[in-house]
Amino acid sequence: MTKYTFTEKKDTRSGFGAGMTELGRTNPNVVTLCADLVGSLKIDTFIKENPERFIQCGIAEANMIGVAAGLTIGGKIPFATTFANFGSGRVYDQIRQSVAYSDKNVKIAVSHAGLTLGEDGATHQILEDLAMMRAMPNMTVINPCDFNQTKAATIAAANWKGPIYLRFGRPVVPVFTAPDQKFEIGKAWMVSEGKDVTIVATGHLVWEAIQAAEILEAQGISAEILNIHTIKPLDEKAILKSVRKTKCVVSCEEHQANGGLGDAVAQTLAQNFLAPQEYVAVNNSFGESGTPAQLMEKYGLSAKNIVEKALKVIQRKQ
Repeated sequence: MTKYTFTEKKDTRSGFGAGMTELGRTNPNVVTLCADLVGSLKIDTFIKENPERFIQCGIAEANMIGVAAGLTIGGKIPFATTFANFGSGRVYDQIRQSVAYSDKNVKIAVSHAGLTLGEDGATHQILEDLAMMRAMPNMTVINPCDFNQTKAATIAAANWKGPIYLRFGRPVVPVFTAPDQKFEIGKAWMVSEGKDVTIVATGHLVWEAIQAAEILEAQGISAEILNIHTIKPLDEKAILKSVRKTKCVVSCEEHQANGGLGDAVAQTLAQNFLAPQEYVAVNNSFGESGTPAQLMEKYGLSAKNIVEKALKVIQRKQ
């Protein structure tokens, strides 16, 4: 398998901040809105350099979405920023009515997604947002895996016409993708080629998948890893090509098992190529307070769990 190493760890939300800083310097139509969480979204430099292109909406997320939708009419590219819980569940109606229905060019950029928000607990650990946004017509859904990929995804989002839900996180994670990468919305990234099992992963679970593949390799099992950074539109061609080769798949996500990446993959397989699938995801549960590592372990989202599911699905194909 392809070997990956890292020399530093960074939070993906800082990758978003770095992307916004670059966009502030290169794209005069980009504007940023925030719901009283500037520090958490890492957009301080953008604001300092472009104060006239920043709107502080306060703790009024529904209003922020409406303002963002209005700005697109004048040709602006608004990034509406807040925590994932507040940027999806709290404002779903406003997104549906004011953004998606009329296909407005709004970028909803949300941090602190999933269990790895950690100690803030279940009320803030949104685990349903990918399902919600994936079901929304006209919505593109992106969930990058590390600092560099989040920066690249942010820049790509500004050049993409239409609504985007861009999801990233709070904890520091390994930085293992290239700083100069080309980010293609809707195009899966082949992390490592293999022949015995396909592992499709998104967000923080991509690094866990790499670690799992190394454990499997030591057992004589060759795992193919796909980084599905774009949940919608899904790169069905890449997934089907891989699963037709390996004849089985494990889907990995920091999200509920219902409605997210795993179900998107299952739908693709059901319509095109039947193959056994196992899920690494949260099983119909809310989260709780704890460190990111503790929660990933308790809720079955670690490399160890991916290995267990890979061995199980390989047995199912025989």
